[in-house]
Amino acid sequence: MTKNIVLIGVGGQGTVLATKILAEGLAGIGYDVKMSEIHGMSQRGGSVSTHIRYGEKVYSPCVEEGKADIVLAFEKVEALRGAGYLKRGGTLITDSREVYPLPVLTGAAKYPEGILEELKAKVKNVIVVNAYERAAALGNPKAQNMLLLGCLVLLLGLEKADWNGIVERNVPQKAAGTNKKAFEEGLAFARAFKEDS
Repeated sequence: MTKNIVLIGVGGQGTVLATKILAEGLAGIGYDVKMSEIHGMSQRGGSVSTHIRYGEKVYSPCVEEGKADIVLAFEKVEALRGAGYLKRGGTLITDSREVYPLPVLTGAAKYPEGILEELKAKVKNVIVVNAYERAAALGNPKAQNMLLLGCLVLLLGLEKADWNGIVERNVPQKAAGTNKKAFEEGLAFARAFKEDS
C-alpha cells in the first residue's frame, strides 16, 4: 500500500533537505520512493512544498489533494495551506512557529490569528510541536527541520533506517551533532505523544 506525505514550509527552513533525508531513509529500508519539489518564491521566504510517495511500487511522485496520509508543516500558515492535501483521518504535524512574510514585516498586512484553532476545527488529528524553540534550546534553531522529521519518522514507524548516518551525510559536518540530537528529540516527542493519545 502506497503512503503519501506532503512537507510544506517557507524558503530557508530546510523543507527540501528533510525530504531528501526521508527519501534516502525510505529507499534504504527497501521501499520504492518517488519525490517531487514544488518551489514558490522560496528564495524570498515564499512557500515550498515537497511530495513523497512510497510503497512496494510507486509510479507518480505527486500527491493529489485529499490523498495525503500525513502533512508535515514547518510553519502555521503553511499548515493551513497544506491541510487540503490531507485525506479523511490523516494527520497534520505542524510547528507552532510564525514566520512573517514581507507584507507583514512592512505593516502592509497582518499575520492571521487563530490558525491552530482553525486547523483543529478542520482536521481531526493535529500534532503541534514547538520545534523551532526546542531546536534553539539544543543550540541550533535551524535544526527545526530535523526535529519535525524525527516526529514524522516515529509516527510512520520507520525507526529501523540508519537515520543518524543519513543525517550526518546530508548536513554540514559542524552541524551534524545538533541535527542528530534534534532528530532524536523529535522521535522522543512523537513517542510521548503516541503514549499519551
